[in-house]
Amino acid sequence: MSEVKWKKSSFSGDRDECVEAGELDGKVVIRESDDPEVVVSTTPAKWQAFILGVKAGEFDHLI
Repeated sequence: MSEVKWKKSSFSGDRDECVEAGELDGKVVIRESDDPEVVVSTTPAKWQAFILGVKAGEFDHLI
């Protein structure tokens, strides 16, 4: 997956304990920086729905 330009949240700072996201072949790919070999993928539409849910607080009960 070296062709993926991974991005992480600015809230992560310099820590290596974050979720990173990128784009590959029209899919959104996601991994944890401390376990970069495990990668999951989803569609841009599903990723957008997830991000909107996070912003709306739908997952706040999990933290």
